[in-house]
Parts: sequence; C-alpha cells; structure tokens
Amino acid sequence: MERGVQRWAVDISKWDPTPQDFSFALSLLPLHDHNSIIRFVRLEDRKRALVSRLLQYALVHEVLGIPNNEIVIKRTLEGKPYLEYGEISTEFPNFNFNTSHHGDYVAIASEPLCLVGLDIVSPVIPWKETVIDFIYNFSFYFSSLEWDNIVSAGTCDDILVEFYRYWSLKEAYVKAIGTGITHGLDKVEFHRSSLANISVKIAGRAMPEWRFWLSELGKRHLVSVARGHPRSATESYKKTLKHVEFDDEEFHKGLHLPNMEFVFRTVEQLVQVLCKEGYSIPRIPNTNKAGEMNIVHEYFIWRLEYTLLPAVKIVTEIISLQTEHKI
Repeated sequence: MERGVQRWAVDISKWDPTPQDFSFALSLLPLHDHNSIIRFVRLEDRKRALVSRLLQYALVHEVLGIPNNEIVIKRTLEGKPYLEYGEISTEFPNFNFNTSHHGDYVAIASEPLCLVGLDIVSPVIPWKETVIDFIYNFSFYFSSLEWDNIVSAGTCDDILVEFYRYWSLKEAYVKAIGTGITHGLDKVEFHRSSLANISVKIAGRAMPEWRFWLSELGKRHLVSVARGHPRSATESYKKTLKHVEFDDEEFHKGLHLPNMEFVFRTVEQLVQVLCKEGYSIPRIPNTNKAGEMNIVHEYFIWRLEYTLLPAVKIVTEIISLQTEHKI
C-alpha cells in the first residue's frame, strides 16, 4: 500500500505562464473545472486553482493508472474533493487525497486506506495589525493549553509561527474528515512535544487512531498532514468512500505506513503526465522563425484531437495567431 502514500508540491512562483501556456494547461482539465479557475481575477489565484486541479488529475493518473479522460473528481456538499470510480482496488482499498495552497506553494497528499488532510500556511505579518491583535481574532478556536503555548512562544515572530503551527494542524484535521473550514476547531486540541510527536484530543477524548506530521515546505511555508480513521469522516464524505470500517490489523497497517517526504514537481511535469507523450507546454515564438508554422499548427492539431475544447474556439485562436505572427 505504500505506493498510495504520495506527497507532491509545486512552487508556483517559478511558473510564469504566457496566455498560451495557461490556456493549454487549462485545456487538459474537464470543462466543468474551468469556471472554478477562471472566475478568479488575479493571475496568482488562477495559477493556484489551476495547479491544484492539475495535481489531482496527475496524481490519480500516475498512481491508479486511470486515463486522464476517464478520471471523475467531484466534491461533497462541504467542498471536499473525492475520486469517483467503480472498481475497488485491493492494493488501495480506500484511496483518497486532499489539496492545499497558500503563498508560493500548492500541494497534494494521498492515502490508500486512511483519511488524509493537508494544510499549507505561510506565517505572514498581518497588515495594519500587530501580531497580538491579529491572533486574538482567532482566540476562540484554541483551547487554553494551546493558547498558553502560543502567547508564551517568545518574540512576536515566534508567537506568529506557533499560532500558524496549531492552525495548520487543526485545518489538516477538519479537511481530512470533510467538514467546512473552521468548523469545530475549538473542540480539536493538539499536544506537541516536538514536530514529530503530535497527538490530538477531540472534545477532551484522546484519538490514538490519528497521526499528524508538521514540517517546513520551504520559504517559511509550514505544511501539516493528518492521517486518521475513515469512520471519523462526515456523513456526506463517508458516502464517497469504499470502506469505512476495517479490522484492527488492517487499519493499523494503513495508519502506520511511512509518511513520505514532499516531492517537488513543476507545472510542465504535471502537463507531461496528463497529455500525449512527448508534448509539453508549447511556447509561440514572438518572431516568425523557420519552422514556426509547424509548431503552431502541431499544437492546435493536438488540441483538436486530444482535448474537449470547442473546435470553433480553436479555429479562432489559429486565425488570431496567424494575424499576430504572420504565419
């Protein structure tokens, strides 16, 4: 089952797409995903939304071997993404995944049996607020033990980082079980003797069927991963799972699988996973050099043959490029 434990991350600050780059990557996704990406005004927000979905389809394709055009990813009423597929894999009896993005990073984590939750935070200094004023806005989400640990962490920067550590862990838990953001966070109390020794109590009750990992992804971005029993899932999320109950031996095998380090991927690598072998994001030259016509036409022939974008739109793009580049 270890192959079902995946941790991927993309640094979107290293991806500066042209409009053609972005459009091509978007075309690899089902049409029903497009509006949830292009609805954002800021390019950075669009990049995060696009890369989040590319990660989901690429990971499912690479781990489960499902062809890209046969992958069906839906969301629960609370917004939890899940994979809809018919056959039950004996190797991955309860395959599920979770994504997160903040700042420069977008990431995904998957598990073959247990629930998985993922959260990324970048401890930014609040705008026009002191650190203390900022964290007091969220004080009711923390237990007295957690709050004491936060405010006694040291300098203002230490306090801010400690606040985000607890916040990230709480978010990873609620995302794993499929509840809405911030729902029930006040009932979730974390105990940490170190970054590698983390336990949780829910409404005062110890939860040994859960494990957590907290680490730094890079550039002051913290990442938390939660792994726990499927019976903790919300009712709407349980309906999407293949199995909810496991015998103790099988469950503990899944609970104690090694936690993988995050593997950094580029957007180009995700695109190559999802599209025809040998293709990457094509760039349209700014000048009409020899061979430019072949590159442009080959690109659009690929889109006509392998994507679901309307043919009329593609022809319009070809005409536009012919006018711009005089091909």
